Amino acid sequence: MTKNRKAQMKIQQMAFMLIAVTLLFVLVGMFLLIFKFSGLKESATDLEEKNAMLLVSKLANSPEFSCGRVYGDIIQSNCIDADKVMALKDSSSRYVNFWGISGLGIRKISNQQDILCTKSNYPNCNLIKLNLKSEVGFSVSNFASLCRKESTGSNIYDKCELARIIVSYEKR
Repeated sequence: MTKNRKAQMKIQQMAFMLIAVTLLFVLVGMFLLIFKFSGLKESATDLEEKNAMLLVSKLANSPEFSCGRVYGDIIQSNCIDADKVMALKDSSSRYVNFWGISGLGIRKISNQQDILCTKSNYPNCNLIKLNLKSEVGFSVSNFASLCRKESTGSNIYDKCELARIIVSYEKR
């Protein structure tokens, strides 16, 4: 009987050792996974910022904003048609998921305080906001020309000003 007990003891020792080795490998695996995925949130935020910078560069040339040939025979790049943007402002809720951003703003470069553009005070304002979702998070910007048709009496001319287009993203 002592041989049986010794054999049983050896089997129990082997089972405990297998359990201990398995637990060790599981803990090491969990540690490696935590270490590997620890920077995932930061890298996702960095990727969103890079995408925002690319979007800001492309947005001024998109059909919804671009001047096209309206202000001359040559297609202008980085030119935003202010009249189009004001028309788009009324239907900005339709574009909530179109660009994948939370907010969009166009600010004329001037020394005056920010005056939010509405139908009643346009073009005597310097900030056009298209609030798509919210403005929580980070934003990136780029410079562009903001052009519109202006008239003095019977004379109609093109007025272009320097502006900054600002794209906002939500933080995750």
